[in-house]
Amino acid sequence: MDLESIMDGGTPEEQKPAVEYTAQVASPLVSGEAKLKIGEKALTAAALFDTAEIAFSEITAIALADYAVTVNTDGGDYIFSRMGSLCQPFYDALLDAYNKAVLRSLFIKGSPVLTAKGDYSYTENGADIKGSAAVRVYENNVTALPPDLSARRVPLCFVTAMGKGGFSLTLTLDTGEAYTYSKLGYETDIFAEAVERQIRKLRENALAAVKEIDPGLTAAQASQIAKIMPQGAAAPIGKLADIAPSFAAALENKIAETRAAEYYGAFKELCYPAQIWVGFRKNEAAMETSGLSGTPAGGLGEILGKLTDAIAAGDGDEAPDPYLLWLIAPSPDGQFAAVEFAEADSATFLYKTGGDFTAFARQLNRALEAINFKREAIRLSDDDLRKPENADYFMAAKRTAALRFVRANFAGRIIHSSAESWRRKLAQTWNGEAEPVPAQTGAKFCGQCGAAVTQGVKFCGGCGNKL
Repeated sequence: MDLESIMDGGTPEEQKPAVEYTAQVASPLVSGEAKLKIGEKALTAAALFDTAEIAFSEITAIALADYAVTVNTDGGDYIFSRMGSLCQPFYDALLDAYNKAVLRSLFIKGSPVLTAKGDYSYTENGADIKGSAAVRVYENNVTALPPDLSARRVPLCFVTAMGKGGFSLTLTLDTGEAYTYSKLGYETDIFAEAVERQIRKLRENALAAVKEIDPGLTAAQASQIAKIMPQGAAAPIGKLADIAPSFAAALENKIAETRAAEYYGAFKELCYPAQIWVGFRKNEAAMETSGLSGTPAGGLGEILGKLTDAIAAGDGDEAPDPYLLWLIAPSPDGQFAAVEFAEADSATFLYKTGGDFTAFARQLNRALEAINFKREAIRLSDDDLRKPENADYFMAAKRTAALRFVRANFAGRIIHSSAESWRRKLAQTWNGEAEPVPAQTGAKFCGQCGAAVTQGVKFCGGCGNKL
């Protein structure tokens, strides 16, 4: 690959012209014969006088039947027919591009450790969801990729039980969610072994991270803490202190070195200190801290732009924070949770708990791990979430129940204008004497199929479920 190719925005393979298909289209926006092109983020259907760009973030299902491909979206259905021998290749190419978009939205990178074909089933919001799909084991998750909204990424770090049947495997998470994979045929044992192997690796990584915080931990202490703090998950500081006082002290010392030190002190005065949850996640390198890790979609230009921004932000002598530390503090009555990230330019996010702070904290752990701690996704307004630049977050919300739950309970934020003002507003909010900075209602999704729902409607347009 030469420099000219890089500067033009990618590899020669990325610049190959997209395959163009011809089909008869029936849809709300385009009708008649049209040219179809499959891009990285959308399918484009161009008729003689009308053109529709169908973003993958809006697609709820893709199906092939009777020599026609049907694409269901939040805004209506598109039927592509009369494609002859190209009907199956078009469906395969569209599904492949769609699945890549789904994987991006679930922050899944790299190649799978194992791919199998089988059935999946789980229960979500009272609805039993099942189907057949490719099931992939990745470094830290198991993901089923059906051609609809029921794709789910199961984080192995939160697996608390694994049940094996004759030809099935059930994974249960600490939130109570259970996912079953069956009819895997001769690959059942291989699939189970791959899952077990990845869980062990994650446990080993968590153990190493805990020991790095407090090298003096005994084997038993380190094991207990690693079990409740995987992949950056927060845990009650009181519980950590019960297991190993030295570890809790080490975490508090690290918090004292961040901009969150003053706010942590205030939380300890405003609520019972032992109930504050603390989480940590190691920043592997300065590149990651500056947002330069990996290869951005924009190619070298975007990398250079980010590098320029990072240099402009400081004099280059300041070492990056080795850890991302974050806090979840309960209001005295347990009705609110305050979420604080020990990073610059971060407001305090407030959420309603419904009276069960512990359950909310577990869901928040699950949501943040699912979105790789991209905190924008847990507080973006409905309008912002639907913007094209946030398509990945929008797709993630459709496929992650914990993220939908956290977003639905977003109550607002308190800006760090001054420590005194922040403390006063937090206390007033918790006491019901004031409201936080208003938060726009989060995007609404059907609890059964995950489809986006228009404000005020009584039935889901995707599955007909009563809302």
